[in-house]
Amino acid sequence: MPTLTIMPSGKTIEANEGASVLETLLGAGEPIGHKCDGKAECGSCHIFVQEGRKGISRMTPEENAKLDTIVGVGSKSRLACQIRLGSEPVTVELLGEFSGL
Repeated sequence: MPTLTIMPSGKTIEANEGASVLETLLGAGEPIGHKCDGKAECGSCHIFVQEGRKGISRMTPEENAKLDTIVGVGSKSRLACQIRLGSEPVTVELLGEFSGL
């Protein structure tokens, strides 16, 4: 069973393989934007994947197109709604109002 560590809080939660990061965060009661309900249309669930990038799903063309419209994205940028977890641990950094800072 994979784990998902949330930064900057450092909280680690158990996840289901194949679940999205967004589903996992919401299921654990973690606040994260999701205005389009996981359709890669709004970008409100933009996060940074700090560790475990090789063990998650590849970026879809829809996700890539949405990330191209967001200022400040980089190679670690992803949309939580589009990331499917594999069997490896993953660490993500929540942004803005959801970072707990």
